[in-house]
Amino acid sequence: MNTTSDLSLGRRVMALLDGLARHSDEPGRLTRLYLSPAHRDAAETTLRFMREAGLDSHIDPLGTVVGRMSGADPDAPALLIGSHIDTVVDAGRFDGTLGVVLGIVVAETLRAEGITPSCPIEVLAFGDEENARFPTNLSTSYALSGRYNPTWLDGRDQDGVSLRDALIRFGGDPEGIAGIARNPARYKGYLEVHIEQGPLLEARNLPVGIVSAINGITRARATVTGEAGHAGTVPMTMRRDALAAVAEMIGIVERAGSTRTDTVATVGVAQVQPGAINVIPARVDFTLDARSPDDAVRHAMVEDIVSECEAAAQRRGVSLTIEPFMDSPATPMDKDLILGLEEAVGTIGVTPLRLPSGAGHDAVAMASLCPAAMLFVRCKDGISHNPAESITVEDADAAARVLVEAVKKLTAGAPR
Repeated sequence: MNTTSDLSLGRRVMALLDGLARHSDEPGRLTRLYLSPAHRDAAETTLRFMREAGLDSHIDPLGTVVGRMSGADPDAPALLIGSHIDTVVDAGRFDGTLGVVLGIVVAETLRAEGITPSCPIEVLAFGDEENARFPTNLSTSYALSGRYNPTWLDGRDQDGVSLRDALIRFGGDPEGIAGIARNPARYKGYLEVHIEQGPLLEARNLPVGIVSAINGITRARATVTGEAGHAGTVPMTMRRDALAAVAEMIGIVERAGSTRTDTVATVGVAQVQPGAINVIPARVDFTLDARSPDDAVRHAMVEDIVSECEAAAQRRGVSLTIEPFMDSPATPMDKDLILGLEEAVGTIGVTPLRLPSGAGHDAVAMASLCPAAMLFVRCKDGISHNPAESITVEDADAAARVLVEAVKKLTAGAPR
């Protein structure tokens, strides 16, 4: 790797990340859910960062922060750079936010070097990538591609608050959503930088890698209903134990995800009722998350899971309902943009590596608007969605230099 950099870009990235990490809905840990007070504070801070970088900036009706740099030809198709500033509960500080601040650093760098891009550049800070609060799917980025689902507005969080009401409290505008949609002819591409959230780059001792495709995802909520009874008096052969049935179903999910190539399947949530030590569980609500880079394989896996779980429910005398609420397609990245990122990676003395993304990203939604590509950044031990999430200033600097180089070539910048 070329180590001639003074790491100034990496230090700037880390400083901006520190500025955003202080915005949390919970003391002592980082939790910043979509449309929460902390999300509003983070959006305002991002707005200030963008304006200080010389971008013409605003917060759109769904809470996305948008900053625009004029190009030599203001009517030329624009280049988009972005990621998200919402988090999961008890999160790390790099997931999503890294890609937003890198876009800002690119704008700062071009301005400092006196470069006017040939076309406009927009930096985007989406607010609903994690989908950790409401039953949505990349809602803020899908809004830009004109694919916002109006029924999302009626979805409710665990406290019963609707997205519509939360949006109004945030200062957004449900009536303004249609106006967010962009014309595909006005955009030449979308670039997103994100921590890898996996161990491959660290295993290869590489600071960055280029995403080849993003896995498709199916998510569903399931409910198993049995019958409560006294834990000491109901014979084992006469029980309709909802939790015991779900335990078998979890095994079914695990086997389905592990017996196919490049697939994973997870039960991440299970809520037991009535939840007393001496009562046979009467009801369990649980979730399913199934992923694959091949949509046909993913759909077949989910069908097998549903069929086997239904059979298990019938054997055990319990009822089962499964309600899918997300079907995000597998998304290949744009070949030309991949090549551009590979050239830029080569300029810092790193051998380009292509790798798939097991996690979903805003690039999935943006790929329905314009060509999209992603750069992954090495993270310690492949850990994410965790306070232990970590990258080095050296890798942040490498990612910044790659993104700056790629943007310069894509926008054919010229000295003022």
